[in-house]
Amino acid sequence: MRRAGWKRPLGVLLGLLVLVLGLPAAAQAQPTPSHPRPRPPVEDPAPTGPDCTTTPSSTQPGYSVADPRCVFNGAAYTGARFVPQTNAAGHPISRTFTGILAGAPYRIEVPKQHWNGQLVLFAHGFRGNGTTVWVDDSPLRTYLVAHGFAWAASGYSTNGYDVGQGVLDSHALIGLFAGKVRTARSVYMTGVSMGGHITAVEIEHFRGDFVGAMPACGVLGDKELFDYFTDANVTAAALTGTAIQFPMTLEAGQAYAPTYDAQVLSQLPKLGTGFVSGNPANVSLTPTGQTWASTVELRSGGIRPGFASGFAFWASAGFAPLSNVPFLFGVYPGLTGGTIGIADGNVVDNRFTLYRIGDNRGPLTAAERELNRSVLRVKAATPPSAGLTGIPKVFGDPRIPVLSMHDIGDLFVPFKMEQIYAQRVAAHGESRLFVSRAIRGVGHCDFTQAEMQRGFADLVTWVRTGHRPAGDRVTDARVVASPTFGCRFTDQTPGAHAGFVAPPCPS
Repeated sequence: MRRAGWKRPLGVLLGLLVLVLGLPAAAQAQPTPSHPRPRPPVEDPAPTGPDCTTTPSSTQPGYSVADPRCVFNGAAYTGARFVPQTNAAGHPISRTFTGILAGAPYRIEVPKQHWNGQLVLFAHGFRGNGTTVWVDDSPLRTYLVAHGFAWAASGYSTNGYDVGQGVLDSHALIGLFAGKVRTARSVYMTGVSMGGHITAVEIEHFRGDFVGAMPACGVLGDKELFDYFTDANVTAAALTGTAIQFPMTLEAGQAYAPTYDAQVLSQLPKLGTGFVSGNPANVSLTPTGQTWASTVELRSGGIRPGFASGFAFWASAGFAPLSNVPFLFGVYPGLTGGTIGIADGNVVDNRFTLYRIGDNRGPLTAAERELNRSVLRVKAATPPSAGLTGIPKVFGDPRIPVLSMHDIGDLFVPFKMEQIYAQRVAAHGESRLFVSRAIRGVGHCDFTQAEMQRGFADLVTWVRTGHRPAGDRVTDARVVASPTFGCRFTDQTPGAHAGFVAPPCPS
């Protein structure tokens, strides 16, 4: 399904719930260069028996590790193998390495000839809370090898929204690569969705180890993602006069789920019809529903082209335990107590959020004053972490070139993440080091190879030459609202971004 482009990190992000108000990024204590937690000096034993044998984790009780030699889709082996790429004559053009390091499966691939000495790490996205871990290829695998780059990817030793573990397991591959091949002369960091969060933290936590980074569809606003999920739910409740709750523990949230499910179903007729009727859903909004959609638009990145198509796309069914309601209701943080087993307590905070309806300008209208008066307010108990525990803070202090891209119709990890990161980078006086590109798609990580390859090629040229590539002015509301916003870097090949409906780009 298109909503998980780079590789379907769209698992049950019901677990993803985290936020806290906090001070502006520039005013907070900055992470100092740190060292990874001690790791075993040798790899775990190779899987015994035939290929595609899942083995118990050496570090996480109750976890298992899918065989990195085989392609695993999260539920089963597909029958495919991770083998070297070949040329037209069938001869290998790469060398591959697989194994398990401290409970984390990994893959490495190096061009067989003409390796340029550079390594590209890839961090995958959120995979739910299951107990089997597995590793994916870099989505740029073919391109990287063809252009002389080696790449490496970790499956991490844990699932869930464990960004800190993803940072450590990804970073460990640099030393592992040096032992198997040789020390790379430079390293790039890339990642999607939660892997974008990992990418942003990685380059701040391990100063000097990377020359450039490319997060995509990334959670670059750390806890702000989970505030956004809360915003969508509490505004719908306020506008429909529904007295929802926000349980503060996982157990209370699980007990509340059936009640909340019934409350959401009672809200939907007041918001419109056609929800969960397909993908995209055939939604027809009431005036109340139109007001709600407007608040979601403003909280997800502002007025922008194609929002209606994105809203319809994400009005399809959500995830368990609320699998029969629109997606945005299924990820309500109150169902997990505002925590995902990583942070210590609720991380959601909207006490001082100012909700708008029409736009973000001028004094509040009477309707906006009423909305802000009646909306449920939630206080966080746990802030983002300055280290790698809990939900790691993204400070926006990269100090190396960062090129990012985001679908403007994405309501899973919304376009707002780009704007938050741009603001934090600007607060550090580093705007020259960040380029953001708006892609006109409705899905999550819904990028074509052309878009990703162009982005990575431009990042590499930037690193090599110092010439900053072009991007979009994502924090300028007038630019974002322009009918042609997102045209410049979107692949306009017919069918490349099915479902996105907006004024066409100039030919």
